[in-house]
Amino acid sequence: MSAVQITQRSYQLSAQQNLINAGIHPVLARVYAARGVEQANQLETELTGLQHYQTLKNISAMAARLADAITNQQRIIVVADYDADGATACTVAVRGLGLLGLAVEFIVPNRFEYGYGLTPEIVALAAQQKPDIIVTVDNGIASIAGVAAAHDIGIEVLITDHHLPGDSLPDALIVNPNQPDCPFPSKNLAGVGVMFYVLLATRAELQARGAFDGKSVPNLAQLLDIVALGTVADVVKLDDNNRILVEQGLRRMRQGRACAGIRALFNAAARSINVANTGDLGFMIGPRLNAAGRLDDMSLGITCLLSNDEEEANRIAQQLHQMNILRRQIETDMQEQAQAHLANITTTDNYSLSLFDATWHQGVIGILASRLKDKFHRPVICFARGNDGEIKGSGRSIPALHLRDALDIVSKRNPDLILKFGGHAAAAGLSIREVDFATFNQQFEDVVTSLLSPADLARTIPSDGELSAQDLTIDFTKQINQQVWGQGFPAPSFTGTFQVTQQRLLKDKHLKFMLVNSGLRYDSILFNHTDLLPDTITAVYQPELNEYNGQTKLQLKLLHWQ
Repeated sequence: MSAVQITQRSYQLSAQQNLINAGIHPVLARVYAARGVEQANQLETELTGLQHYQTLKNISAMAARLADAITNQQRIIVVADYDADGATACTVAVRGLGLLGLAVEFIVPNRFEYGYGLTPEIVALAAQQKPDIIVTVDNGIASIAGVAAAHDIGIEVLITDHHLPGDSLPDALIVNPNQPDCPFPSKNLAGVGVMFYVLLATRAELQARGAFDGKSVPNLAQLLDIVALGTVADVVKLDDNNRILVEQGLRRMRQGRACAGIRALFNAAARSINVANTGDLGFMIGPRLNAAGRLDDMSLGITCLLSNDEEEANRIAQQLHQMNILRRQIETDMQEQAQAHLANITTTDNYSLSLFDATWHQGVIGILASRLKDKFHRPVICFARGNDGEIKGSGRSIPALHLRDALDIVSKRNPDLILKFGGHAAAAGLSIREVDFATFNQQFEDVVTSLLSPADLARTIPSDGELSAQDLTIDFTKQINQQVWGQGFPAPSFTGTFQVTQQRLLKDKHLKFMLVNSGLRYDSILFNHTDLLPDTITAVYQPELNEYNGQTKLQLKLLHWQ
């Protein structure tokens, strides 16, 4: 493990001092400063701190169009994506437009039949319900052919999305913070966040028209539990704006005001919603919702979130829970197969990994790519069979490589190689012909090699430095837990040197032990590790609270040791 380097996160002393002066704990001030926080107001979590919707390009025009549709009771079909962000964005659209006065329907593509986005085939499917308008959520920015097909049969399309655009845009009204010339300062909104903003603007438009005169104005804050789930599950950067959305959603959950579907998912995961945090959303609730889209049809997950019936929501949540168990079994088998593929590859000689197995499940390749990326610290794309001689790839990347941009370079150098692609810096999807896999593998490796240096492939473990015994307490850990942590705003981790005692296995797969420093002893755990540790280690750890039998104890969760 010595090949991995522990690095301390850098921060500006002036920013730390600003935060200390505002009354923030000195260690937390250091932690926040290392995450780009310079003033205490960046940590505000009230809704008044949200960026205003008016700075989103085209949002006033879209709000006016939706207000017209509500006034005239036009027929709207929401076309969703099949991941957790798409499911929550669809739920927010259906619930939100319902609150504003229009009952709408939705369809979500089955990833195994239709692929991603608003394709001409999905338009034909939607057309059977004779909509006046199609509203996309979490997709559409690349759907040039789909929008054209809708126009050809007289259906208007409104696009809400957050993915990066290609060289051309569909001929439609688009709200997407990442489209060209959009001044909205937070480019990290998830698809569900974009739809929530569209609803805020639409409500304001309706209010200006007098639609709520003599009536109570609909409270869209009741959608924030769903917004929080989608934002965390989509692993977008938790910038200042997203942290407000997530914190407000978590508050609703802890206060018992979450929708029936989210309560049911917490029950299925055996987690207490009263102490809900981002870890619950990202690692417990999100995967259960995602299981529907990975293995079957995300309509099931959306139905769970839309349900107002506790019994129905719990029944569906249990189905999703069982799907997630099956998903984990499939993933384990695929990881073993991937290791067999890699047995003949010296990964240190490769800047990237592209793997294909005809038996792999299309819905799980993204998770497999993520696991391999973490293990080998390289961009990874895993492929599974699609339809008609195509294979579909799902990729994950390390911070030093913008994955979508790398695929764009491959596509420009080889115009007929990639059939379609899209995504983000950290994650992307694509389709190629199965016969072209070897060619793609080499072309992708060539591009990645040109963009990365050997230093980019060296794995580092970031730390927020040492933590004194007087700060390593339950009270300080509670202060840590009060903040929203996640992608781009990681939970703090600390470094220390300890003696190791009382080692034992927990459930035959996790190592439990005591760490001793300066005479103080700390319960500790190292997940998915069965080998005993040496007597003395330097560890990177996170303090956490372990609730058991009505008692709260401090526990150190090891992230790395050497």
